[in-house]
This record gives sequence, C-alpha cells and structure tokens, in this order.
Amino acid sequence: MSNFPFLSVLTVAPLVGALVVAFLPRRRPDLAKQVAFGWSLLVLALSVVMWVSFQADGDRLQFRESYPWIPTWDVNFTFAVDGIALVMLMLIAVLVPLVILASWHDADASKRSVPAYFALLLVLESTMIGVFAAADVFLFYVFFEVMLVPMYFLIGSYGGHQRQYAAVKFFLYSLVGGLFMLAAVIGLWVVGGKTFDWQTLTQVDISTGTERWLFLGFFLAFAIKAPFFPFHTWLPDAGRAAPAGAAALLVGVLDKVGTFGILRYCLPLFPEASKWFAPWALALGLIGILYAALLAVGQSDLKRLVSYTSIAHFGFIGVGIFAFTTQAGTGAVLYMLNHGLATGLLFLVVGMLIARRGSSLISDFGGAGKLVPLLAGVLFFAGLASLALPGTAPFVSEFLVLIGTFTVNKPVAVIATLGIILAAAYVLWMVQRTTQGTLNPELTEVKAMHRDLTLREKAVVAPLIALILLLGFYPKPVTDVINPAVQATMQDVGKTDPAPEVGSVQEAAQ
Repeated sequence: MSNFPFLSVLTVAPLVGALVVAFLPRRRPDLAKQVAFGWSLLVLALSVVMWVSFQADGDRLQFRESYPWIPTWDVNFTFAVDGIALVMLMLIAVLVPLVILASWHDADASKRSVPAYFALLLVLESTMIGVFAAADVFLFYVFFEVMLVPMYFLIGSYGGHQRQYAAVKFFLYSLVGGLFMLAAVIGLWVVGGKTFDWQTLTQVDISTGTERWLFLGFFLAFAIKAPFFPFHTWLPDAGRAAPAGAAALLVGVLDKVGTFGILRYCLPLFPEASKWFAPWALALGLIGILYAALLAVGQSDLKRLVSYTSIAHFGFIGVGIFAFTTQAGTGAVLYMLNHGLATGLLFLVVGMLIARRGSSLISDFGGAGKLVPLLAGVLFFAGLASLALPGTAPFVSEFLVLIGTFTVNKPVAVIATLGIILAAAYVLWMVQRTTQGTLNPELTEVKAMHRDLTLREKAVVAPLIALILLLGFYPKPVTDVINPAVQATMQDVGKTDPAPEVGSVQEAAQ
C-alpha cells in the first residue's frame, strides 16, 4: 500500500464529494446530509488504511507524490507526510464526520441552502488535508490561503449574531498574515536556488540577517493563524458567530495549521533564526496562557469562553515548541491532537445546549443539568478534559510540555503551570453557572430544554469521549508516530535533549 497515492486521493475525494452534494436539489436536504456524511466516512476509512501503512521507523517523509504544476518556477503538486502531519490528517478524518452529524439541523435553522452548507464542509476538509499534506512550500501557501474561503462562507452565511463582521475579521486577519508569508515564500525561492521543494530547502545555507527576516514572515502568518497573543482577537468573534460544527473545525483543526507551520517550516528552514526568536516566542506563549485564561474567567458567552480557552491552550503548545526538547516537542504535537478532540467535543456540546436554549449567554442557563442530565454530564467531562484532568488525553500532552520545558527553562515551566490553576477556575465556574445550582425557571418554559441527548448526538460525543479516555491512559500508539518526526525537527534546529544531572540520577537510583 506504500505506493498507493493516499495523499492526492484524500485531498481530491472531499472536493469531488462537495461537487456531488452541491448539485443535489435543495428540496432534498436529507439526501445532501447523507451523501456528505457517507463521503466523509470514506475519507476516514482511507485515512485509517494510511495510518496502518505508515512506518514509524521508516523515512521521515512517507507517501511522497510529485506532479509537475508550474515548471518555470519549479512548483509541483508534491505531497508527503511525517508523523506530525499524519496525526493531523487523522484528526481531520475523525472530526469531519462527527461535525457533519452534529450539524444535521444547523443549515435548516439558517433557512439557507442545506446542500451548500455540507458541500462547504467537504471543501473545507479537502483544503485542510491539502495544507497538512503539502511538501512544496508554494503548494502549502496556496492551501493555506484557499482554506479561508469555505470557512468565511460557513461563518458569514450560516453563523449567528454578527456573523458577517466576524467572517470579515477572520478573513482579513488571515489574509494579512498570508501576505507576510507570501513575501517570505518569494524571498525563500530567491535565496533557496529557485525551488519550492521542502526537502531541498532544508539543505540551503541562508545568511543570518536574511534568515531572520524570512522566519519573521512565516512566523507572523502562523502566529495569526494559531492564534498567539497579541494576534488572537479574531478568534473569540469567529468562534461565537460560527455554527457549532464549523467552530469545532476552526478551533480543532484550522488553528493547528499555525503551530504545524512553525514545526514544519520555521524550525527546519530557519534553525538559527528560530533559536534567536525563541525567547520572544516563549514570552508570547506565557502571556497567552495567563491573559486568555483571565479573560475566559470573565466571559458571559459560552462560545467566546471556549474560544479564549483555546488561546490559552495554544500558549502551552507554543511553549512546548520553543523549549527545543524532544519531550516538550512531542507534548506540543500531542497537545495539538488532544486539544482538537477535547475542544472539538466542548464546542459541539456547547452548540447542543445553545440550540436547545436559543441563547449562548451563560446567564440564560442555570441548573440545566436537572432537565438534561446526560448533556450536562458530557459538558462536565469535556470541561474536565479541557482543563487537562489526569486520565484524559490533554493531561498527557500538558505534562510532557511542562516537564520537557522544566529541564531547560524552569521559570517558564513554573509560570506556565499557573495556567492550569486558572483553567480549573474558568471551566468549573462555567459548568457551575450553566448546569448546576438552582434551576432557572425560564428553562422549564423552553420545550427543547426537556430533550436530553438524542441517539444522533450520542453517536457524535461517544467516539470523542472514547478517544480522549483511550489517549489519556494509552498514548503510545500516537507518540510512537510523533517522536521520530519531532526528533528530526530538533536535529534540524541543532538542539539535543539535556543530559540528566548526575546527582539526580544517583538520587533516583537510591
């Protein structure tokens, strides 16, 4: 199976599915939903086969394909994945079918075209797969920009309050970041021997000054996409306005393109500049952890609160990347996966609550657990996973980030740990104000609030809960795939893990 063109097929398949769904008659909305769901399951099945075929101890980049595109500029449709990209592709393959299932009635409520909504979700899946699978810098840039389009329409056409403002803000922020990266991509092509091939560019020797400017162009684009402080202000607006399913993909996958880009492009292509900018990146990560957590505590809107929690989590990922240890790097990549599962679940469950209540304001809930106990229980579990409770997948990644950082930078690790305390505050207070305490009398008058989790909704949350628990107790199948890619990235930067202190080893032995 190693010769099968997995990546090109995975990239094109959702696009073909989107065309099929888009041309289905508007009077047959259920057919559009079923076709989109079935197509996403096909992508999931193919992704599972690719995961099984991947050799963790094999070449760094596997399933490589290359097809000529613009020979004059040496631009090719080149696809290849390492362990980091493979994990992100599996996250996409798992989340999209669940999002489609969770969004079964979202387009109906908007009174807009149902086939168009689900076609946009499949187009988004295609572009997300492409951006992680690309091994040509120019191809990566194209997917990086094109994936803005389906998300823009999902927010602007099917979103809630202030959807057009949020969609434009999201698009403009990302577009400005893309312009910085475009300038850097062109500069890299000039100094890199007029090629966009990633593997070739990793061997190019670039002068210090030029390398720092090119790094900055890429980093700004990725920092906006992630987002890192102070480029984060678009996310709470977009997260609030987007439909719950689109918001789950926005925070669960699209934002990971920023941190993935740093690992795939900034560190290997600009190793010296990465080390030079590391203290600033660590500072931004720490500020993001604490600042976003404090803002989350004060939020009155459920979706904005979840959005701010994601900004805080991305601070941890940034710290793990720029600590430059294998432990912290593996923790950062694992955090990207686990955050996608946990926050994706949290956004979907919050969306179910909002759909029932007709409001996203926390003050409009209160004691909801008495009416929808199962839904309240899943919200509580998703919240505990988000704050990295031991036994859940995010705990493993957060622990690896902190312990890997502590070995090289104790003050940064200690300050980052404060974010865990704040996470407990904003998550538990959210749960207490929405599902616990005295029942809000207004809830009893809302007919939908008397309907607990349906069979369809159980099918959405059950796989995510299972994966969060499984990876919380047994993350080895994923870390075995991630570790070689992280080690290779650290070697690109010229960093090695610190040797344990002699005294510590002796004490451990005793």
